[in-house]
Amino acid sequence: MAHEINLVPDIKGEMIKALKLRNFIFFLCIVVSAGAIAIAVVFGSIAGGQSLALDSKKKTLAAMSDTVNEYRDLSDFMTLQNQVSKLSVIASNKTVPSRLFNFISILRPTNGDTIKISELRLDMIKNTMSIEAQANAETAPMIDYNVLDAFKKSMNFLTYDYGEYVDENGDTIPAYCMVESNKDGTFFTENGALYAYWMVDVPGCVKKVEEVEEGEATAESNAYEYTAYDNQRAVKIWRTPRFEEWYEAEYMDMDGAIDGVPHFESSCLGYYAETNSNNERVWKTDESKCMLIPDGEEGIRITESSNGRDSSGELVLRFSAVITFDKGIFNFNNHHAIAFGPSGKYNVTDSYLQVQKMFSERAADCANDDVSCKNGGQ
Repeated sequence: MAHEINLVPDIKGEMIKALKLRNFIFFLCIVVSAGAIAIAVVFGSIAGGQSLALDSKKKTLAAMSDTVNEYRDLSDFMTLQNQVSKLSVIASNKTVPSRLFNFISILRPTNGDTIKISELRLDMIKNTMSIEAQANAETAPMIDYNVLDAFKKSMNFLTYDYGEYVDENGDTIPAYCMVESNKDGTFFTENGALYAYWMVDVPGCVKKVEEVEEGEATAESNAYEYTAYDNQRAVKIWRTPRFEEWYEAEYMDMDGAIDGVPHFESSCLGYYAETNSNNERVWKTDESKCMLIPDGEEGIRITESSNGRDSSGELVLRFSAVITFDKGIFNFNNHHAIAFGPSGKYNVTDSYLQVQKMFSERAADCANDDVSCKNGGQ
């Protein structure tokens, strides 16, 4: 029997291991190559699909561009679209210059002296009012310059107010539902307190029944005290709080918060009560929030002043001034705006007559031979 003797077993074992490793690496390379080819095919199909999609979009955009360019009124359309997009900006910047009449009406002196305006220019961009006017002292010591000085100091005390009228639930009543003044422009007042009429029968001025939530009331269901204004049914709403009356009825607390009764919700004025030494409530008003002339006396600049004579020949002080006001008084979105004078005075007389009295013909400069005029009557 023949026997084979392996004289180099270690070398042959290493060779067998090397052959196995080679075969494994070869197999792995084949697998990796196949995977790479598959991935390349997938990405190629995706890229091809994207290319087709992009070409389709380009063709669609080109067709739409041609359609837009063929639109005859394109420029008008784009202008209209641009204006519509800016409606909110336009609304926020809208002003009400007619409030100027209430503004200037509180500038009149209340002690008998007079200030009359011959020219007025309103600049809504710079928030300034330029005036040419004349001051005439009609009370002792009859010094016209004192009238001008008092006029300047009054700027420290001019305020204004705005806000919303609300119902007993605190819901805002649309501004067009409220009537605050007579046809001659005078505000409604009673014993010095301001009020307005809520025209409840005007469409949209009262919530419809289906809009009312549980627990809320409407003008139809609430026991309002109706009155008539301009032959229509109305509800009288006080702008000036009925302090003690509302406090006793628990409509108002000592911090000035009002609830449960139709009233004016002021954005400027704050109300509160303090107890004096006799344990009595004393109601006070904080008017510092909305100053008509924010810089006070520094907000008026006298650019010129000289002695002169008015159209009737009376000695007066001619002056020119620029007044910088708070633009909020003319802001369209500040509803129900009203200006107040140094003593809380507002326009309660015939407004047209009052404004008319504020203006007069420009005073003439002193003639060269008019010594009395040049010396201010001295």
